[in-house]
Amino acid sequence: MKIDRKMFIFYLPAIIAVLITISLVLYPKEAFEASINGLAIWWNIVFPALLPFFIFSQVLIGLGVVHFLGVLLEPIMRPLFNVPGSGSFVMAMGLASGFPLGAVLTTKLRKDNLCDKTEAERLLSFVNTADPLFMFGAVAVGMLHQPEAGLTIAVAHYLSSVSLGLIMRFYKSRGTKISGRIAETKKKLQKNIFQQALTALIKAREKDGRPIGKLLGDTVRDSINTLLLIGGFIILFSVIMSILNLIGITEYLALCISWLLAPLGLDVELAPALINGFMEIDLGCQVAGTIPHISMEQKIMAVSAIIAWSGLSVHAQVASIISSTDISIAPYILGRIIQAVLAVLYCMLLTGPLRLASLFRPETIPVFLHTIPDNNLPYWFERTVFMGERFFLVMLILLVISLSFYYTGTLCKKKALR
Repeated sequence: MKIDRKMFIFYLPAIIAVLITISLVLYPKEAFEASINGLAIWWNIVFPALLPFFIFSQVLIGLGVVHFLGVLLEPIMRPLFNVPGSGSFVMAMGLASGFPLGAVLTTKLRKDNLCDKTEAERLLSFVNTADPLFMFGAVAVGMLHQPEAGLTIAVAHYLSSVSLGLIMRFYKSRGTKISGRIAETKKKLQKNIFQQALTALIKAREKDGRPIGKLLGDTVRDSINTLLLIGGFIILFSVIMSILNLIGITEYLALCISWLLAPLGLDVELAPALINGFMEIDLGCQVAGTIPHISMEQKIMAVSAIIAWSGLSVHAQVASIISSTDISIAPYILGRIIQAVLAVLYCMLLTGPLRLASLFRPETIPVFLHTIPDNNLPYWFERTVFMGERFFLVMLILLVISLSFYYTGTLCKKKALR
């Protein structure tokens, strides 16, 4: 048994690396073309979409704004997801900007001790989501050629993400001590929540202590380094997937899992898309869109599962990003499996009994029809504005709900303590 474990832990990764290297030598042209495609995706889409938010988010953390929001949003994030209020900032950024910003900001919160290890693992499991432009534009319009399907895919994705957060709140949950709760409540009621938030902002800014110039410089440097890391993974997995397709491994794996699809009521022809999506999200969704003679409902379920799973490429990015902390990748992987199942279930409801997609016509969402990046400043600007609007909208909704919870609870507790 010990030899077998050594084989899988030490020898197997080395053997796989050697085989991939040999494949690169055998197929140099295809590998080069795949790397160019990966580089184009990174430069045209990922880099301009994420860079402003990487810089913006880290500047807000350094200035203490996230600490300020954390206090204001604690009343909703703690009871619902069992994470600190600062997790709401990560959640809103993740929903607006997509992979892997949720992982980057969760790592930042953990390094700044704004959450403990367990809270970071809970948070990471549901905030690393796909961005709306990808689901509405690239997938629904560009790959499925069905613009109205974007609404179903997006609703199923975000419902499954929130549902996963509610499930993961019980991950390593512990009972709360009753003793001293009344005294702690009285102490909190002596100070208004906005005063607490301002105090947290000031303390955080004093603790950081960096001048604005140094803060901006550090933020830009760290953001560029992280994006270079992400670009490397995108190119690497683009090459790996090209090699696996050339030597026929993906077809063999598709045959192996096809027998699992029929009992679930899914067409066996979806197997190649699911195998490709297991490795890389874009390629899996693209293959699903090109499969003929399959109903649009089944294609929507397949791409929803692929987007929720997000692919080994994104998982590798997340693992690399959190490697500098004590956050474990296992709860995140488990969360991806659960969310993929939930996304399919929600799609069944939305395309079946609820018929959400049929309520909207394609012309109701013309803003999402720009699927091919123009690689120019107007496109980058429009994309940044769109994502920024979604971020502020999510934060505003969370803030209104949180303050409503806080003031309602405060009134109830004041009456109980009298």
